[in-house]
Amino acid sequence: MSAVAIERRGAALWARLDRPEALNSLNYEVVAGLELAMDEALGAEEVRALVVTGTGRAFCAGADLDLIAGADPATGADPGSEDGVAVESGSFERFLAAVFETFRRLEALPLPTIAAINGLALAGGLELVLCCDLAVAAAGAKIGDAHANYGLLPGGGATVRLPRRVGPALAKQLMFTGAFLEAEELRHSGLLNDVVPAERLEATIDELVAAIAAKSPLGLARMKQLADDALAAPVEVGLRAELIASSLHGRSADMAEGLAAFREKRTPEFRGR
Repeated sequence: MSAVAIERRGAALWARLDRPEALNSLNYEVVAGLELAMDEALGAEEVRALVVTGTGRAFCAGADLDLIAGADPATGADPGSEDGVAVESGSFERFLAAVFETFRRLEALPLPTIAAINGLALAGGLELVLCCDLAVAAAGAKIGDAHANYGLLPGGGATVRLPRRVGPALAKQLMFTGAFLEAEELRHSGLLNDVVPAERLEATIDELVAAIAAKSPLGLARMKQLADDALAAPVEVGLRAELIASSLHGRSADMAEGLAAFREKRTPEFRGR
């Protein structure tokens, strides 16, 4: 069975982390499942958004620590250590590299991406949220960095993405304390777009996807790229990039369709071209 269940739902492709017994912790199978979901999302013209969520009581509780420690699945101990905590040579670096590539691809995906936070989002789970464009959490979901609780450093981008998302003071608080905060406490932090009752989470995501699907996919992809690039560029550079992209977009079929629909007082039918 795949560690990520992939489902088409309206105009979205849902990638549901499906290791509930391990709180959907990240391992190579989860990474491969996320890669497959991205492949499928990009391969279907009718898919307008990718939604990442979890099964059970967790969104994702971070990396599988047994994997990081090179643990023997039967005993939970590393065969090369006396205490079961020594990290297997090279295994940690290989896993970090795999997570880095997948998270970076998700962040840059030319589709809107949405984290539907159904439960615990900790450490690598928070880092997964940070790679999504939008995030909606179920009330009661707990979110935190948690690396410091086990003497770890973030390896999935938290030290870079978290300060940009919530500001350096809150980012350092989350990283230094390892605290788990309820979604309600983070509602206005910049991390989340909304916090909704748990029973309304998927319906809220469906409504958000429907709103996105009515827009030009080409226009959204270009807006996403411009906004992301502008975060790392001087204001003047970002403004000039927007001007160039807007001029280029003026030649697109989607813009022509949007203007025609406006003139004809009808709903536009965008094709992403």
